[in-house]
Amino acid sequence: MTYSANVPLVETEPDGDVLVIGGGVVGLTTAVVLAERGARVRLWTRDPVERTTSAVAGALWWPYRIEPVAAARAWALRSLEVYEELAERPGTTGVRMVEGVLGETALDEVEGWAAARLPGLRGTTAEEYPAGPGVWARLPLVDMPAHLPWLRERLLAAGGVVETRTVADLAEAGAPVVVNCAGLGARELVPDPSVRPVRGQLVVVENPGIDTWTVSTGADGEMAYFFPQPGRLVLGGTAEEDAWSLEPDPAVAEAIVRRCAALRPEIAGARVLEHRVGLRPARDTVRLEREPLADGRLLVHNYGHGGAGVTVAWGCAERAAALAAR
Repeated sequence: MTYSANVPLVETEPDGDVLVIGGGVVGLTTAVVLAERGARVRLWTRDPVERTTSAVAGALWWPYRIEPVAAARAWALRSLEVYEELAERPGTTGVRMVEGVLGETALDEVEGWAAARLPGLRGTTAEEYPAGPGVWARLPLVDMPAHLPWLRERLLAAGGVVETRTVADLAEAGAPVVVNCAGLGARELVPDPSVRPVRGQLVVVENPGIDTWTVSTGADGEMAYFFPQPGRLVLGGTAEEDAWSLEPDPAVAEAIVRRCAALRPEIAGARVLEHRVGLRPARDTVRLEREPLADGRLLVHNYGHGGAGVTVAWGCAERAAALAAR
């Protein structure tokens, strides 16, 4: 049974033991929702949450490289509600509401689905964004090194258990209900060869005084963005299909800085603090469905979110929790 935005599932409460596989933002959020609905949750993660792909994310709320579009927007809008609440405690949750520019975007492109939830949208002027068109928006910006540990602590407070463990086969998961949030790991774990990496490289620099974000796609199709996070400015980015290397490429890093400096010249002289690489878990469509197993157990899949894991995490988590109800 695959998710349909037009066919609601009865929201019954999960019960019994649930095992969540995957310690990124999707797995952690799903585990939190399950635990807070009364399930006894264990979460298995290959890496500590601070070293997952999610920890590398620039983490601006906006649907990016995710299908199906209609469902993703519904999940994103539900997640927006949660992030707006979390942004009331930014020092604890790592979530802030920050203004910035969606470049190469016309105002009517946003008005069609999100305007009612995003007050203050307006088009940019030629002076504000010469590349135009652009839209000013106030969106959630998530500091992942703070948010992921906060999610873990929220899970533990709800009675959940987190274990660092590598899973080679779903047969190892002996719980009555298993929720697969393995991200790119689902390629081998399921196995699902349709899951593939989209490599993203970032450069972290000292913030030269920038307090708004910008996302831009230039005339050459190259992406550039910068996100002001506490104590730093995160610069991106790239989207390399089927690229597996986790080693930062110096030439790519130089190009990222150059593209961002074209938008804000003060970035050119900022001291580099760190280089990061992450592999987005892309799939033609998110897999969010339940799979009854021959032995009577239930397997729920929640993976393939591409570059929008943070954006849809809460909407998908609530859907997965509903699917996990036996």
